[in-house]
Amino acid sequence: MSDEEQTPGTEQTPSATAGGPQPEEIRFFGTTWVDHTGHYVLRRVGVAVGSLAAAVAACFVLRFAYEGLEIADIGGFVNMLVVVMFAVCSAIAFRKTWEGFTRRPTDPRREESLRSLKAIGFIGSLLAYFFRCFTEAPGEQLRRTEYETSSAQYEKRRNARTGNPAARRKPKPKRK
Repeated sequence: MSDEEQTPGTEQTPSATAGGPQPEEIRFFGTTWVDHTGHYVLRRVGVAVGSLAAAVAACFVLRFAYEGLEIADIGGFVNMLVVVMFAVCSAIAFRKTWEGFTRRPTDPRREESLRSLKAIGFIGSLLAYFFRCFTEAPGEQLRRTEYETSSAQYEKRRNARTGNPAARRKPKPKRK
């Protein structure tokens, strides 16, 4: 890929362009997480500020929805139920999002069934992104571990092969 075709945030590392495992891109960071180039720190700050701003805006929207329930005068039990539902869903979404930064899901069907719950508790997911940006790009640890493992395996396989296998054939004996 030439420099003109490369989009910002998807810079390739020298080892990746030499053939071998390619680093997986992270949303908003591309492959800059590999060597922390391409305004990596500014991107982390931007993701942290953006996720916090989105969480605050979402809280205001939920507040307006709650006030709508109060105006409708549907009862204290329903109001309490709505608040508890959003709190529990946000806590579960935070936990699942946070776990997703360090390991891949073991059961994809279970993750699929939790998708609607995580959508309801989206504030928890936004807060998980906000807090994770203080230490690294969200998901960087998982992808770095996978990338380093695959790079080490690639180098091990590459070093095990020495030269062209066809050149190792024994020459045929000459006839006299």
